[in-house]
Amino acid sequence: MAGAAGSVRARFEGSAVREEREGDGDARAGLGRAVRTFGESADGVVTAVVLVLPDGDPRSARGPSTLSRAFALPLARSLARAGRADGLAAHVVRYRGRGWNGAEARLAGDASRAVDEAVRRYGDVPVCLAGQGMGGRAALYAAGHTAVNSVLALAPWLPEGDTAADPEPVKQLVGRRVLIVHGTDDARSAPELSYRLAERAKKTNRDTCRFEVHSDGHALRQYQAEVQALAADFVLGSLFSRAYARPVADALAAPPPLGLRMPLAAGFGRALRH
Repeated sequence: MAGAAGSVRARFEGSAVREEREGDGDARAGLGRAVRTFGESADGVVTAVVLVLPDGDPRSARGPSTLSRAFALPLARSLARAGRADGLAAHVVRYRGRGWNGAEARLAGDASRAVDEAVRRYGDVPVCLAGQGMGGRAALYAAGHTAVNSVLALAPWLPEGDTAADPEPVKQLVGRRVLIVHGTDDARSAPELSYRLAERAKKTNRDTCRFEVHSDGHALRQYQAEVQALAADFVLGSLFSRAYARPVADALAAPPPLGLRMPLAAGFGRALRH
């Protein structure tokens, strides 16, 4: 069994490397090719785009992480499958490097450049930024781009409170649909920090909600199926003006703290299919 698991992991990471090599082939931020689901052709009219932003490091001079990109691919493929009939294109953004690097906010800059490229490639279509960890922070930061209509931040990494520093910005979220998802046992990205940010954002942007995944950690692996189902419901609802599932609609409508501490129920995706 261990050998089989290792083989699956090797194929998974190898797939990420191959997809990255199929892109532009340099160290600049960019989109590369759209994520393809198994058995799917790359043809079709694109009516909306979701850009998945991988995790990163608070500070680093190293190049982009292939492993972080690999871990972002399942979400991108899940969203691509869910939105295929509607004309959704999903891309995993390729950063110039892996570090946020303080005031440089490099990953946020890369996210904005990727939105610019998506607009050049696909035209005037709505864009959702979906990021995990440091990518979640980048998605929130880059939300002010005029093409962005929604933001999905999974376990966003946020700096610890520093009274001498400016708080994380939220004005750029006005007019966007915002969903934050955080595991209550996240040891890397403090869940309470994302709650505080959501609380401030909700004051200026009613279309903000936050779900808590009880007992899950930073990677949200324990309830991955439920998180992917929640992500698909939010992304497709935001990009294509669909009705949200009842829990998402309730969370968006509820005042704090209810709409910002909404529990993600086990079996969320299965419940939507019945």
